[in-house]
Amino acid sequence: MAEGLGASPSGKLPPEDLEARVLRYVGAPRDEVIIGPGVGEDAAVIDWPPGRFLVASSDPIVGASQGAGRLLVHVNANDVAAKGGDPAYLLVTLILPRSWTGSQVEGLMKEVDEACRELGVAVVGGHTEFSDRYRDPVLCGTLLGPADRVLSAQAIRPGDVVVVTKHVGLEGMTILAADRPDLLGPVLGDEGLREVSPWSSSVSVVPEARILRPWCRFMHDPTEGGFMGGMDELCRLAGLGVRLDMGRIPLHPATRKAAWALGFDPLRLISSGVLLAVIPPEHVERALGALGASGIPAAAVGTMDEGGPRDFGMREELWRLLALPAPGR
Repeated sequence: MAEGLGASPSGKLPPEDLEARVLRYVGAPRDEVIIGPGVGEDAAVIDWPPGRFLVASSDPIVGASQGAGRLLVHVNANDVAAKGGDPAYLLVTLILPRSWTGSQVEGLMKEVDEACRELGVAVVGGHTEFSDRYRDPVLCGTLLGPADRVLSAQAIRPGDVVVVTKHVGLEGMTILAADRPDLLGPVLGDEGLREVSPWSSSVSVVPEARILRPWCRFMHDPTEGGFMGGMDELCRLAGLGVRLDMGRIPLHPATRKAAWALGFDPLRLISSGVLLAVIPPEHVERALGALGASGIPAAAVGTMDEGGPRDFGMREELWRLLALPAPGR
């Protein structure tokens, strides 16, 4: 582990640094905290009120501009839903460049409002300020929701099946389509951009999480680091490896084409909107059938295994792509 973090790449702190420098400091112990902070944990679980559980998640948006308000709601709601909760209460913190106008602030909050109404979430507080230290907005959300049961990685067993919904790299592709059409346009063409842009309406995993939670041992929302980063976190939490069938990992043809042309690994592209679910083998067919009946594509892509690979590393492709110079420059 490097002593200095000043030259660290953009994105999440490496798991070993996170554990050594951040997760050691968790304040006072409280008996009602069932699941606290941990590498790969989407949300905390608190035994409150008695007989039920409170799920809490906090996530920022720093890599998107267009649609950032909607994305802020969905990435936080996804984490609560992946833990088995129903998203209910959102606090929003906005730190905005001084160059922003009042209409831009209102437009951002309209996006938050619309996404919250779609999910039945109330905005219950937060903070808004302008700062001359930022050129781009920094948005932070904290979302709370009730749950009836706890989904824990400690319940995962060898032989359990990993199911993936939708297609990997979904969120990253929508961000590139919105913020870097100059990169994607020459690769996909105008028709391809028009195909990718509506994927932003599919970044919520709340519907599939609600369908799957009766059968799941554990669910995980693979954000930074994409599918492979999510698998790394899942294996670390479970203390198990996984045997993946790489040919079954769902990858949209547009994502595959962009990855080849721009030289990135689509399995390491930020993937909100994709849900990783670990399901006992006897429930997999029923779970996949329920998803299919609701129009949600999904695939069984691997099996948890004590002897399988478990170290996939954490690397995010989006930040490098966003920083690329415009073609022809």
